[in-house]
Amino acid sequence: RQAMEDPSPPPAQPVPVPAQAEAAAATGQAAIPASSKAIRFPLRPGKGSAGTRCLVKANHFIAQLPDKDLHHYHVSITPEVTSRVVNRAVIHELVNLHRAAYLGGRLPAYDGRKSLYTAGPLPFASKEFQITLLDDDDGSGAQRRQRNFKVVIKFAARADLHRLGMFLAGRHAEAPQEALQVLDIVLRELPSARYAPFGRSFFSPDLGRRQPLGDGLESWRGFYQSIRPTQMGLSLNIDMSATAFIEPLPVIDYAAQLLRSDIHSRPLSDAERVKIKKALRGVKVEVTHRGNMRRKYRISGLTTQATRELTFPVDEGGTVKSVVQYFQETYGFAIQHTYLPCLQVGNQQRPNYLPMEVCKIVEGQRYSKRLNQNQIRALLDETCQYPRDRERDITQMVKHNAYQEDPYAKEFGIKISDRLASVDARILPAPRLKYNETGREKDCLPRVGQWNMMNKKMVNGGKVRSWMCVNFARNVPDKLARDFCHQLAQMCQDSGMDFALEPVLPPMSARPDQVERALKARYHEAMNILGPQRRELDLLIGILPDNNGSLYGDLKRVCEIDLGIVSQCCCTKQVFKLNKQIYANIALKINVKVGGRNTVLVDALSRRIPLVTDRPTIIFGADVTHPHPGEDSSPSIAAVVASQDWPEVTRYAGLVSAQAHRQELIEDLYKVRQDPQKGPVSSGMIRELLISFKKSTGEKPQRIIFYRDGVSEGQFYQVLLFELNAIRKVNTYFIHPVLYLSVFRCFH
Repeated sequence: RQAMEDPSPPPAQPVPVPAQAEAAAATGQAAIPASSKAIRFPLRPGKGSAGTRCLVKANHFIAQLPDKDLHHYHVSITPEVTSRVVNRAVIHELVNLHRAAYLGGRLPAYDGRKSLYTAGPLPFASKEFQITLLDDDDGSGAQRRQRNFKVVIKFAARADLHRLGMFLAGRHAEAPQEALQVLDIVLRELPSARYAPFGRSFFSPDLGRRQPLGDGLESWRGFYQSIRPTQMGLSLNIDMSATAFIEPLPVIDYAAQLLRSDIHSRPLSDAERVKIKKALRGVKVEVTHRGNMRRKYRISGLTTQATRELTFPVDEGGTVKSVVQYFQETYGFAIQHTYLPCLQVGNQQRPNYLPMEVCKIVEGQRYSKRLNQNQIRALLDETCQYPRDRERDITQMVKHNAYQEDPYAKEFGIKISDRLASVDARILPAPRLKYNETGREKDCLPRVGQWNMMNKKMVNGGKVRSWMCVNFARNVPDKLARDFCHQLAQMCQDSGMDFALEPVLPPMSARPDQVERALKARYHEAMNILGPQRRELDLLIGILPDNNGSLYGDLKRVCEIDLGIVSQCCCTKQVFKLNKQIYANIALKINVKVGGRNTVLVDALSRRIPLVTDRPTIIFGADVTHPHPGEDSSPSIAAVVASQDWPEVTRYAGLVSAQAHRQELIEDLYKVRQDPQKGPVSSGMIRELLISFKKSTGEKPQRIIFYRDGVSEGQFYQVLLFELNAIRKVNTYFIHPVLYLSVFRCFH
């Protein structure tokens, strides 16, 4: 699990409903129920019996539901601060000072915001406390700054664990999110004090080796933790994770890594200065030129002038002193790299100047911006483990955290097992695959999840009449690129595709840093040949270096968005192998992209797939991708795919739509637009995909199966209410009047 996303919102947080839904509800047009209580999920009808029974281990640790009287208190801290770290420090100090005298000996669990929970009542309904925090000792020997806070703790409600017990016993349909949230907060209290918390994960350099990711970043190991209701009862889900942190380097060394160039003996260019400024803004540094005194500052910018050119007023009389002179006279420190700019720290109006060579990056700062492709690959390599190794690390993590000795878990009566849960499982029989009748092998039964295309032909081969290749790998000579393309074209044809053996133009070599220019130029050359024949370019094959950074994404963007052509990328190592199995795998990918079908399930053709093949069925999949943290203006992107054949359900069409920033509800599932002639006209992603399904199958779907990804449990009911209503509003011209609709929430 990669902890590269924004911290998950609290389960109880409401999902904003788009304005069109609110307006429809106000006019009485929408069929959105007023509450999630109008929906009840069906219970699981039973357990499977197919396949071979076995026992597996899951990264879940059984927890006993506490038999305690839990109380919820509202916390108000004045002056208000946004930092959970500061809030936790305030409450921690309050508990240290007043636990025995005023809290009745209770050890409360705090969420870092507005909620505090206790196992049993506090001896008051409302009470005010005055708390003083001291800043960290910077080693100067000077008096530490004091910050005073007023804390008001007020009784809010009793947390109801009875409904959770009913749910776990199968006598209640809904998982009570508030009760689960209380238990989650209790079990996160101790790790939050020990480690660096981000989202639902905790990280520390003590939890595993650090690995460099390049450009001044490193990976820290950590663990994901969440309390879950399961069929086994309550359990704690633990998984290993990793994320990127800024390396605690001297600032000059960090800048050199970022620029991939030695800057110890030369000034920076304007472009380099801007890049460093962008990377360092908001980063905390500590000074190193004052012995044991390590005062910390947050970087607000970078000077445009070199250090040797910087001056500042030292008194109200207008006396000016240079930064170089000030450091020499005040600290006896001779600045060596006077040609480099200074860091600006503190107030933007009156910033302080710190030479880069006297600053070191403070440890423990998570990098929340977008990683490049090489860094992502390094991070994935770090977290990729064999199951046995992962089992060992997770078990060690649980023992290291010592949940049995956790004072908060003890206070609230939560007991956590230190053994992975054993779960009954079944190894399902592999489905038989159907291939084209013209091949020597007309069907195939995969073994251990593997099969190949030897003696087989695709069920429906796609058409590629015109194609070309652009080679961005400098170590792949032109002759090898031509041979590779010829062998690949031959494999596509032999596998059942209508594939031209010769490209429109010979393979061309191009520089990776000029991908857009090369692709567009070559495309226009090809269209000069195809245009007079009223033909289009069907496919572009791109040969890329093995470590291609952003090249892959750039090629896809240009082909998909700018040129509107299908593309297939191949790595250098695939080209050099000249292996038939590699050609076959690439041919399968190309065939699906150009509208073909590689194989179908024998059970689908014989109508033996339950709830799919008995009546016309369309299967939807939907997800919303949100901008990376820090990208505050970018839209969220909703994507919906739907099957376009039946009973095979093998071909899919997809639609994407930009919508409001971080909006989880898919706004364009159903919408009404104003047509100048026709007036209000219904449209939307569901309608378009249903029209496409009817055109390709000749059937109106009698069943819709809708898989929805990316929704937390707390949001699911609200998302379900809105999106279910959007599906129901589609005209019955596209849906059979007797409709069966199933919605599934996807889990990772």
